[in-house]
Amino acid sequence: MSHKNIDNKNRWRNKIVSFRMSPEEAELLNGLVKVSGLNKQDYLICRALQRDVVIYGNPRVYIGLKKELIALYNEFQRLNDCSQISDEQLLILNQIIKILEGMNKNYE
Repeated sequence: MSHKNIDNKNRWRNKIVSFRMSPEEAELLNGLVKVSGLNKQDYLICRALQRDVVIYGNPRVYIGLKKELIALYNEFQRLNDCSQISDEQLLILNQIIKILEGMNKNYE
Protein backbone atom coordinates (compact mmCIF):
# COMPACT_ATOMS: atom_id res chain seq x y z
CA MET A 1 0.00 0.00 0.00
CA SER A 2 1.25 3.49 -0.81
CA HIS A 3 2.28 6.08 1.75
CA LYS A 4 -0.53 8.34 3.00
CA ASN A 5 -0.20 11.97 1.92
CA ILE A 6 -0.78 13.96 5.10
CA ASP A 7 -0.40 17.75 5.02
CA ASN A 8 0.97 20.02 7.76
CA LYS A 9 -2.49 20.24 9.38
CA ASN A 10 -2.66 16.44 9.66
CA ARG A 11 -5.25 16.11 6.86
CA TRP A 12 -5.08 13.05 4.69
CA ARG A 13 -4.81 14.14 1.07
CA ASN A 14 -6.26 11.25 -0.87
CA LYS A 15 -8.18 13.06 -3.65
CA ILE A 16 -6.53 13.59 -7.02
CA VAL A 17 -7.33 16.63 -9.15
CA SER A 18 -5.85 16.93 -12.62
CA PHE A 19 -6.25 19.06 -15.71
CA ARG A 20 -4.58 19.77 -19.03
CA MET A 21 -2.50 22.82 -19.90
CA SER A 22 -0.79 24.07 -23.01
CA PRO A 23 3.03 23.98 -22.99
CA GLU A 24 3.07 27.77 -22.63
CA GLU A 25 0.70 27.68 -19.65
CA ALA A 26 2.73 24.91 -18.04
CA GLU A 27 5.93 26.92 -18.49
CA LEU A 28 4.31 29.98 -16.91
CA LEU A 29 2.99 27.90 -14.02
CA ASN A 30 6.42 26.38 -13.45
CA GLY A 31 7.98 29.86 -13.37
CA LEU A 32 5.44 31.11 -10.83
CA VAL A 33 5.96 28.02 -8.69
CA LYS A 34 9.75 28.48 -8.77
CA VAL A 35 9.64 32.06 -7.55
CA SER A 36 7.07 31.21 -4.85
CA GLY A 37 9.35 28.72 -3.09
CA LEU A 38 6.40 26.35 -2.65
CA ASN A 39 6.01 22.96 -4.24
CA LYS A 40 3.60 22.83 -7.15
CA GLN A 41 0.86 21.06 -5.18
CA ASP A 42 0.80 23.65 -2.38
CA TYR A 43 0.95 26.52 -4.88
CA LEU A 44 -1.98 25.15 -6.90
CA ILE A 45 -4.07 24.47 -3.79
CA CYS A 46 -3.57 28.06 -2.58
CA ARG A 47 -4.46 29.53 -5.95
CA ALA A 48 -7.43 27.20 -6.58
CA LEU A 49 -8.91 27.99 -3.18
CA GLN A 50 -8.27 31.73 -3.73
CA ARG A 51 -5.85 31.97 -0.82
CA ASP A 52 -2.87 34.28 -0.80
CA VAL A 53 0.39 32.62 -1.68
CA VAL A 54 2.60 33.47 1.29
CA ILE A 55 6.28 33.39 0.45
CA TYR A 56 8.91 32.97 3.14
CA GLY A 57 12.49 33.79 2.33
CA ASN A 58 14.61 30.65 2.16
CA PRO A 59 17.29 29.22 -0.13
CA ARG A 60 14.66 27.65 -2.41
CA VAL A 61 12.99 31.05 -2.96
CA TYR A 62 16.34 32.73 -3.54
CA ILE A 63 17.40 30.12 -6.11
CA GLY A 64 14.03 30.30 -7.89
CA LEU A 65 14.14 34.10 -8.04
CA LYS A 66 17.72 34.07 -9.27
CA LYS A 67 17.04 31.53 -12.04
CA GLU A 68 13.91 33.31 -13.24
CA LEU A 69 15.60 36.73 -13.19
CA ILE A 70 18.55 35.37 -15.18
CA ALA A 71 16.18 33.75 -17.71
CA LEU A 72 14.18 36.98 -18.06
CA TYR A 73 17.36 39.05 -18.38
CA ASN A 74 18.71 36.77 -21.13
CA GLU A 75 15.40 36.88 -22.97
CA PHE A 76 15.14 40.67 -22.68
CA GLN A 77 18.71 41.00 -24.01
CA ARG A 78 17.67 39.01 -27.07
CA LEU A 79 14.65 41.21 -27.85
CA ASN A 80 14.92 44.20 -30.15
CA ASP A 81 11.96 46.12 -28.75
CA CYS A 82 10.07 46.24 -25.44
CA SER A 83 6.83 45.58 -27.31
CA GLN A 84 8.10 42.03 -27.94
CA ILE A 85 7.90 41.14 -24.24
CA SER A 86 5.20 38.50 -23.78
CA ASP A 87 2.34 38.67 -21.31
CA GLU A 88 3.75 35.58 -19.56
CA GLN A 89 7.12 37.27 -19.06
CA LEU A 90 5.43 40.37 -17.69
CA LEU A 91 3.38 38.24 -15.31
CA ILE A 92 6.48 36.52 -13.92
CA LEU A 93 8.34 39.83 -13.67
CA ASN A 94 5.37 41.35 -11.83
CA GLN A 95 5.31 38.42 -9.40
CA ILE A 96 9.05 38.80 -8.74
CA ILE A 97 8.58 42.52 -8.07
CA LYS A 98 5.77 41.77 -5.59
CA ILE A 99 7.98 39.26 -3.78
CA LEU A 100 10.89 41.71 -3.60
CA GLU A 101 8.59 44.50 -2.37
CA GLY A 102 7.28 42.17 0.35
CA MET A 103 10.83 41.33 1.38
CA ASN A 104 11.68 45.02 1.51
CA LYS A 105 8.74 45.74 3.84
CA ASN A 106 9.96 43.05 6.22
CA TYR A 107 13.37 44.69 6.52
CA GLU A 108 12.17 48.28 7.08
